[in-house]
Amino acid sequence: DALPQEETAPGFDCAYEMQAATRKAAMVELTLSAPCRINEGFTLHHNGMMFSAVTDASGQAVIEVPALAENAVFIASFPDGNGALATANVDTLGLYDRFVVQWSGSADSLGLHALEYGADFGEAGHVWATAGQDKDRGIAGEGGFLTRLGLPEADRAQMAEIYTFPTANARRGGEVTLRVEAEVSAANCGRDLEAQTIATAPGGLKVQDLVLAMPDCASVGEFLVLKNLFNDLKIARN
Repeated sequence: DALPQEETAPGFDCAYEMQAATRKAAMVELTLSAPCRINEGFTLHHNGMMFSAVTDASGQAVIEVPALAENAVFIASFPDGNGALATANVDTLGLYDRFVVQWSGSADSLGLHALEYGADFGEAGHVWATAGQDKDRGIAGEGGFLTRLGLPEADRAQMAEIYTFPTANARRGGEVTLRVEAEVSAANCGRDLEAQTIATAPGGLKVQDLVLAMPDCASVGEFLVLKNLFNDLKIARN
C-alpha cells in the first residue's frame, strides 16, 4: 500500500515588514505588518523620538509620524528585540519647523502648547492636544498643528507630542511662543519627571534632556508652565 501523504500545514508567516510612504506636511505613513504579533505593544523609534504603539487583531499597525530628518529612518521594536525598519526621503521637511516633547509614564504628565501670533491660553491660535488642529492648516500656511503619539492607556506609556509650523510658507509674519505644561498627578508628585525635547534646526536636531522635580502630593492637580525650553519662532511673511 502506498504510504499516506503528509500534508504540510499552511505556513504561519512571522516575517516583520514595515513600509514608509511620504505624505503632505512632511509626514510619513508607516504600515507595520507582524502577523504573529497580535494586539502586541512595540516601540517606534525615529531620530531620537520614541513612542509606544500596538498592533491590531491582524498584527498590523498604521501610524502617521512627523518626520524629523529628510533621510528618515524608522524602527519598530518589540520587547524581545524583533522588529522592522523602513526609510523615507522627506524632501519637504525644510518648509517646516518641528518641536517635540517626549516622556515616559503618565500620559497626561506633560503637554506641548504653541501660542501663535500673540494668542493666549484658550484663545484662537493656542494649539495643543485638545485643539491640535489639522495638518491641512499647516499645508495652507495658515498655522501649525500638533501630533500626539503613544498609548495613553498604558501604565508606562512612552508619549510624544510634536508641534509643526509651516515656517517657509506662512501667510503672515509674527511669533510663535512654545510652552511645556507639567501636571502634578498622584503618579508623579514628589518625584523626578524625566523628559526630553527635540527641535529641528539648521544642521541637525537640537536635543535637550530634562529632569523636573515635581512638587509634593499636596499640589496634585496644579500645573507647572515651563518657558524657554524652545526658542520662540520668528516668522517672516512669505
